[in-house]
Formats: sequence, C-alpha cells, structure tokens
Amino acid sequence: MAPETTVAPMLAKAVPAVPEPDSIAGGLVYEPKWDGFRGIVAFDGEHVEIGSRGAKPLTRYFPELVEAFARLLPEACVLDGEIVVSTGAAGRERLDWEALTQRIHPAASRVELLSRETPAMFVAFDLLAIGDASIAEQPFSERRAALEALVGELGHPIHLTRVTTDVDLARRWFREFEGAGLDGVVAKPLAAPYAPGKRVMLKAKHRRTADVVAIGYRVHASGTGVGSILLGLYTDDGGLRNVGGVSAFSDARRRELVDELEPYVERDEHGAALTGETDRSRFASSKDVSFVRLRPELVMEVRYDQLEGMRFRHTVQFERWRPDREARSCTFEQIDRPVAYDLADVLE
Repeated sequence: MAPETTVAPMLAKAVPAVPEPDSIAGGLVYEPKWDGFRGIVAFDGEHVEIGSRGAKPLTRYFPELVEAFARLLPEACVLDGEIVVSTGAAGRERLDWEALTQRIHPAASRVELLSRETPAMFVAFDLLAIGDASIAEQPFSERRAALEALVGELGHPIHLTRVTTDVDLARRWFREFEGAGLDGVVAKPLAAPYAPGKRVMLKAKHRRTADVVAIGYRVHASGTGVGSILLGLYTDDGGLRNVGGVSAFSDARRRELVDELEPYVERDEHGAALTGETDRSRFASSKDVSFVRLRPELVMEVRYDQLEGMRFRHTVQFERWRPDREARSCTFEQIDRPVAYDLADVLE
C-alpha cells in the first residue's frame, strides 16, 4: 500500500531582506531558497509517494527519483524538500525551470524519456518522520540533526541543503547564488516545530511574485491571438476573484497562446465557447470588456508591484507556468503586502 503524502508543507512569509538572527526568539538558521517543485516524500520502507505543495501527486513524473529514494533511503521516513533540474556544462551548471516544468507530461513514454534526458535531483531541507515516529513537533535544530544523519551521505540525486547561522554568509548567498538559478534565502526559527500550512519561516526573494489562476482571456485588439490573460485568486470563502491581467505578448506568442489555452476553454452543451465581461472602467467606457472563459485549472507565476485592495495595481508580467500547483492553492494569503507606513513620515 502506498504511503500517504497529505502533509501540508510549512510555508514562508516574504520579508524585504535577510533578517537578523536575533529577530525571532531562539534564533534563526539560514538556507538557500531553491527554485523548483516543493515535494513531500513519503517512504514506507518499500513504496515511495511524492506530493506537491498543493497536494498534487508528482510521483509518476519523476520515476528516477522514486527509484533513488527506494534504493538509497535506509528506512521509512517523510522528507520535505525541493525537486530541481540542472543544466549546463560542468562549472556552469544552473537550475533550469523550463526543463523542470517539461517533466509534467501526460504521456508515460515522454515522462520516461525526460527522466533520462533531464534527470531531477531532490534537495532535502526538513524531516517530518523517521521509522514509525513523527518528529514534526521537535524543534528544527533537532529535526535538522536527524535529517543530516539520515540523508547527509546518500549522494546524488538526493542532496542535503546547506545551512548557516552566520547572517553575513546568508546575505552573501543571497547575492551570489542567484547566478546559479536560486531565488533567495529562507530563514527558519531554530526552536520552532514543523507547522503544516503555516507561514512560520521567512523568505527574502529577488522579486515579488504570486501564483495565480488563468480564468479567461481577451482577444487582441487586432482580432488575432490572445491580447491578455485574466487572473484570479481564491478568497477565504472559496470564491475565485478576478485580480487583474497579464499582457505584453509578442505577435507570435499571442497566436501560440490561442492553441495552448484551447483545451481549457469553458463550453456550453453545444460546444460553443462561454464568454463573460469584466467591470467596465469609467475612464474607458467604450473599451471591449468581453473575454473567453477558461476552466480554473491553469496556474502561472507572475511578477507584480503591489496589490491595491483586491486587484494588482498595474498590469503584471508573466513569469512562468506552474504545472506543479493546484489552482485552489492560489489564495490571497500568499500576497506580499507592504508594511503600513505613516505618510506624514514620508513628507518630512
């Protein structure tokens, strides 16, 4: 019987810079922030299951990792870490997000081919259980020691992430590791237990991003291709709220997007595409606000300046598709909102 991977990963709250080690009681330890698919690996001593941050099963997409876990792990355990793919010549390797996302493919033959052409690695950074015993309630300092004892010497493709309590070194990592495709630094409270679904950790990233749901698209003003993709986030009560759009696609990309989005178009019983209208702006009352509806299944990562109210203030920029994320995991909670600041202090 396959082991369970229903644990919700512990999350991180965005902070503007690498925090001081004494900013949290008990101190902080720092890790590089890996840019891949979050993976909860459950091994029962025989079978392996890999679940994503949004509880999407990833096991079938990474057969080379399943084989490695079953072969190398010395005993049953539950690991938390990141699945990554690297490309490039020796001495010039870096994380390759595009190669990683291509691993999510419906065809078993394609999955098998890519497992050989662009094999993945797993970077472990936490241990939730060992044998039949959960250690999630133990402080991270103890979980880290147990993780080192369990996987520290296993070797490729299972790796142990680096850690340091030296904030100056962590800030150097923040500057330098970006060149290898990493996207920041994570700070973990040494005394904290594992908190599924809670934003206990702190993350300093090189940019402000959010994972959003594609809920529709507008046809370009030229009449050809996709002009913009409408974006949504889920509210606390489960509603899906329109939060803005992403555009600025090239002519060629606009035409490609029509074909890529076609399988997700909502249709009526006769096969006709369903459409809707967004709110009409009083500053552009004659603008066409109609759009083609999409089933809320596709997730993308976007770059943005800030969220004002319930919408992005400016048009956001497309970063990448996120096939590892479930749409319902894209909520307003992830949004990095600026800390309140008194305007009087700005004017002085």
